[in-house]
Amino acid sequence: MSLYIEEIIINSVKNLLTGRVNELLEESDRQIPLIEFDYGIAPVIRLSAAEGSEKDRIVRADAYTLALIFAVPEEPGGEIHCYAYAAAVELALGEDFTLGGAVDRAAITGKKYTPPKVAHCGENWELELKLHILVEF
Repeated sequence: MSLYIEEIIINSVKNLLTGRVNELLEESDRQIPLIEFDYGIAPVIRLSAAEGSEKDRIVRADAYTLALIFAVPEEPGGEIHCYAYAAAVELALGEDFTLGGAVDRAAITGKKYTPPKVAHCGENWELELKLHILVEF
């Protein structure tokens, strides 16, 4: 059974998050909840095809946009946890921008930190990371 490139990308991102990103979080001076897709902090992963540049078309590459959306509880330190997740993902991608060889290049192109709409009401902080992923064929 063959996998589609979209499945490979999503699985590679999950492996990066539960592997190297969690290792970096464990090395932190703070107690940051680890990323776990069965329970706990489980970011939503949204993948969509992106319009490739002229250069992408010349080198025969597909471009994707991937959004990682973290819902972080508004407990004390929730805002700091958002910054820690963003920094850990950025560092892990810097070390492995090919997602274990699954893609040719992945890079963060945007970060958005959204506080709860009403403070101290049990709503979550939200961190959204946008990644640009390039796969040559």
